[in-house]
Amino acid sequence: MPVRVDAYASTGIAEGWLRGAVHVRDALERGEPLELERVTWQSLEDLAPSTHESLMLDPDDIVVLVADDDTFVPVHAAWHAVALLAGAYRIEGELPTLPGFDPGRALTRPSGEFVLLRDLRLELVDRPELGQVGGAHGLVNRYAVERVEADIMLGFFFPGATVDESRLAVTSPVQPPSGTPPAPG
Repeated sequence: MPVRVDAYASTGIAEGWLRGAVHVRDALERGEPLELERVTWQSLEDLAPSTHESLMLDPDDIVVLVADDDTFVPVHAAWHAVALLAGAYRIEGELPTLPGFDPGRALTRPSGEFVLLRDLRLELVDRPELGQVGGAHGLVNRYAVERVEADIMLGFFFPGATVDESRLAVTSPVQPPSGTPPAPG
C-alpha cells in the first residue's frame, strides 16, 4: 500500500507517494534511495513547483520526513520539547525518552539515522513569512541537525550539533530523605 510522504530535503521539498514500504522508517534506514511516485517538487531556491512521475531521494539528503503511516510512537515515553536547526529548516516538536531517562547516566544511545518527533512543526529559516507546516509525527535526520535547544541534555541524539544550554532545565542534586545518613563516599 503506498504511503503519502512530505520529504524536506537539503535542496527542496518533495510531496509524493512511497510504494512498497511497510514502515517509512524501514525504508529510510535500509540505505537505498527512496523512490517517490506522483511527486510535486519545490526547489528551495525558487519554490516553483514542478511535477514528476517519479523521483529518487537519497536518505542522507532528507532532513525531515513526514508521512501518513502508522509510525511506531512509544506509549510509555516522557516527551521533551526540542527546537532544532537543520540546514534550511527550523524544526520544533517533542522527542521521546524512556521514563526516568537520565542523560548523564544513559548507556543506550539512539540507533539509526532518523529520530522520531511528535507534534512536528517546521519552517524555512530564511522564509518564515511562508508560515509553518506540521504533522502528528515525523522523522528527523539526526546527522543533519546543527543546533539543539531542549529542556534536558539531548545532544547525543544529534552528533555534531551545538547544544543551546540556556534552555536546559536547572536541577539540583538529589538529597537523601531526612534522617537517612548520607551515602559513603
